[in-house]
Amino acid sequence: MTRLVLGSASPGRLKVLRQAGVEPVVVVSGVDEERITAGLGPQAEPAEVVCALAAAKADAVTGMLESRIATDCVVLGCDSILHIDGRLCGKPQSAEAALDQWRLLGGRSGRLHTGHSLLRLRDGTVTHREVQSSCTTVHFATPSDADLRAYVASGEPLKVAGGFTLDGLGGWFVDGIDGDPSNVIGVSLPLLRSLLARAGLSVAALWAASPEPSV
Repeated sequence: MTRLVLGSASPGRLKVLRQAGVEPVVVVSGVDEERITAGLGPQAEPAEVVCALAAAKADAVTGMLESRIATDCVVLGCDSILHIDGRLCGKPQSAEAALDQWRLLGGRSGRLHTGHSLLRLRDGTVTHREVQSSCTTVHFATPSDADLRAYVASGEPLKVAGGFTLDGLGGWFVDGIDGDPSNVIGVSLPLLRSLLARAGLSVAALWAASPEPSV
């Protein structure tokens, strides 16, 4: 049966897939995201950046798979970034950076781009490749200074693209979204369904291949 390999350490992506009935094999790529982004140049569009990073992750993970998994699987690499006021916002590198980023976000709307790279493997060989991005508009509230500092102190903003979550503490400070909510968390289920279909796979096939998650 075809297993889904998630090339990401993101707990949000893992949660989305598990709640959708899929228990993926998790393999972290370890790619140098800063090097890849720098290589694209400052004029690169957000969708180009996330697709390049997602493809690099999927390619790296493909070379790390055990033969029993590579016999029949799909590898999914993802990367997300927030674009607001002409600026690309990834994971803040410090608490101060997170505070500064949220002062930019408060009361504004940004576009959360997530790149998806899907590789179909049979007998260890890539037989199909898809790369596409999805975009969701996020409308941010303006948190009080006390709430913002408490949020940053939680450490959550330093772990996620854009410095916020929709399904965690950051959800208190999101007034609304236009588009796919799962894309904001890190993997767009509607887009993934389409990518799987173009690779000749159904969602039901992944359900059937998924063992019960461990507790």
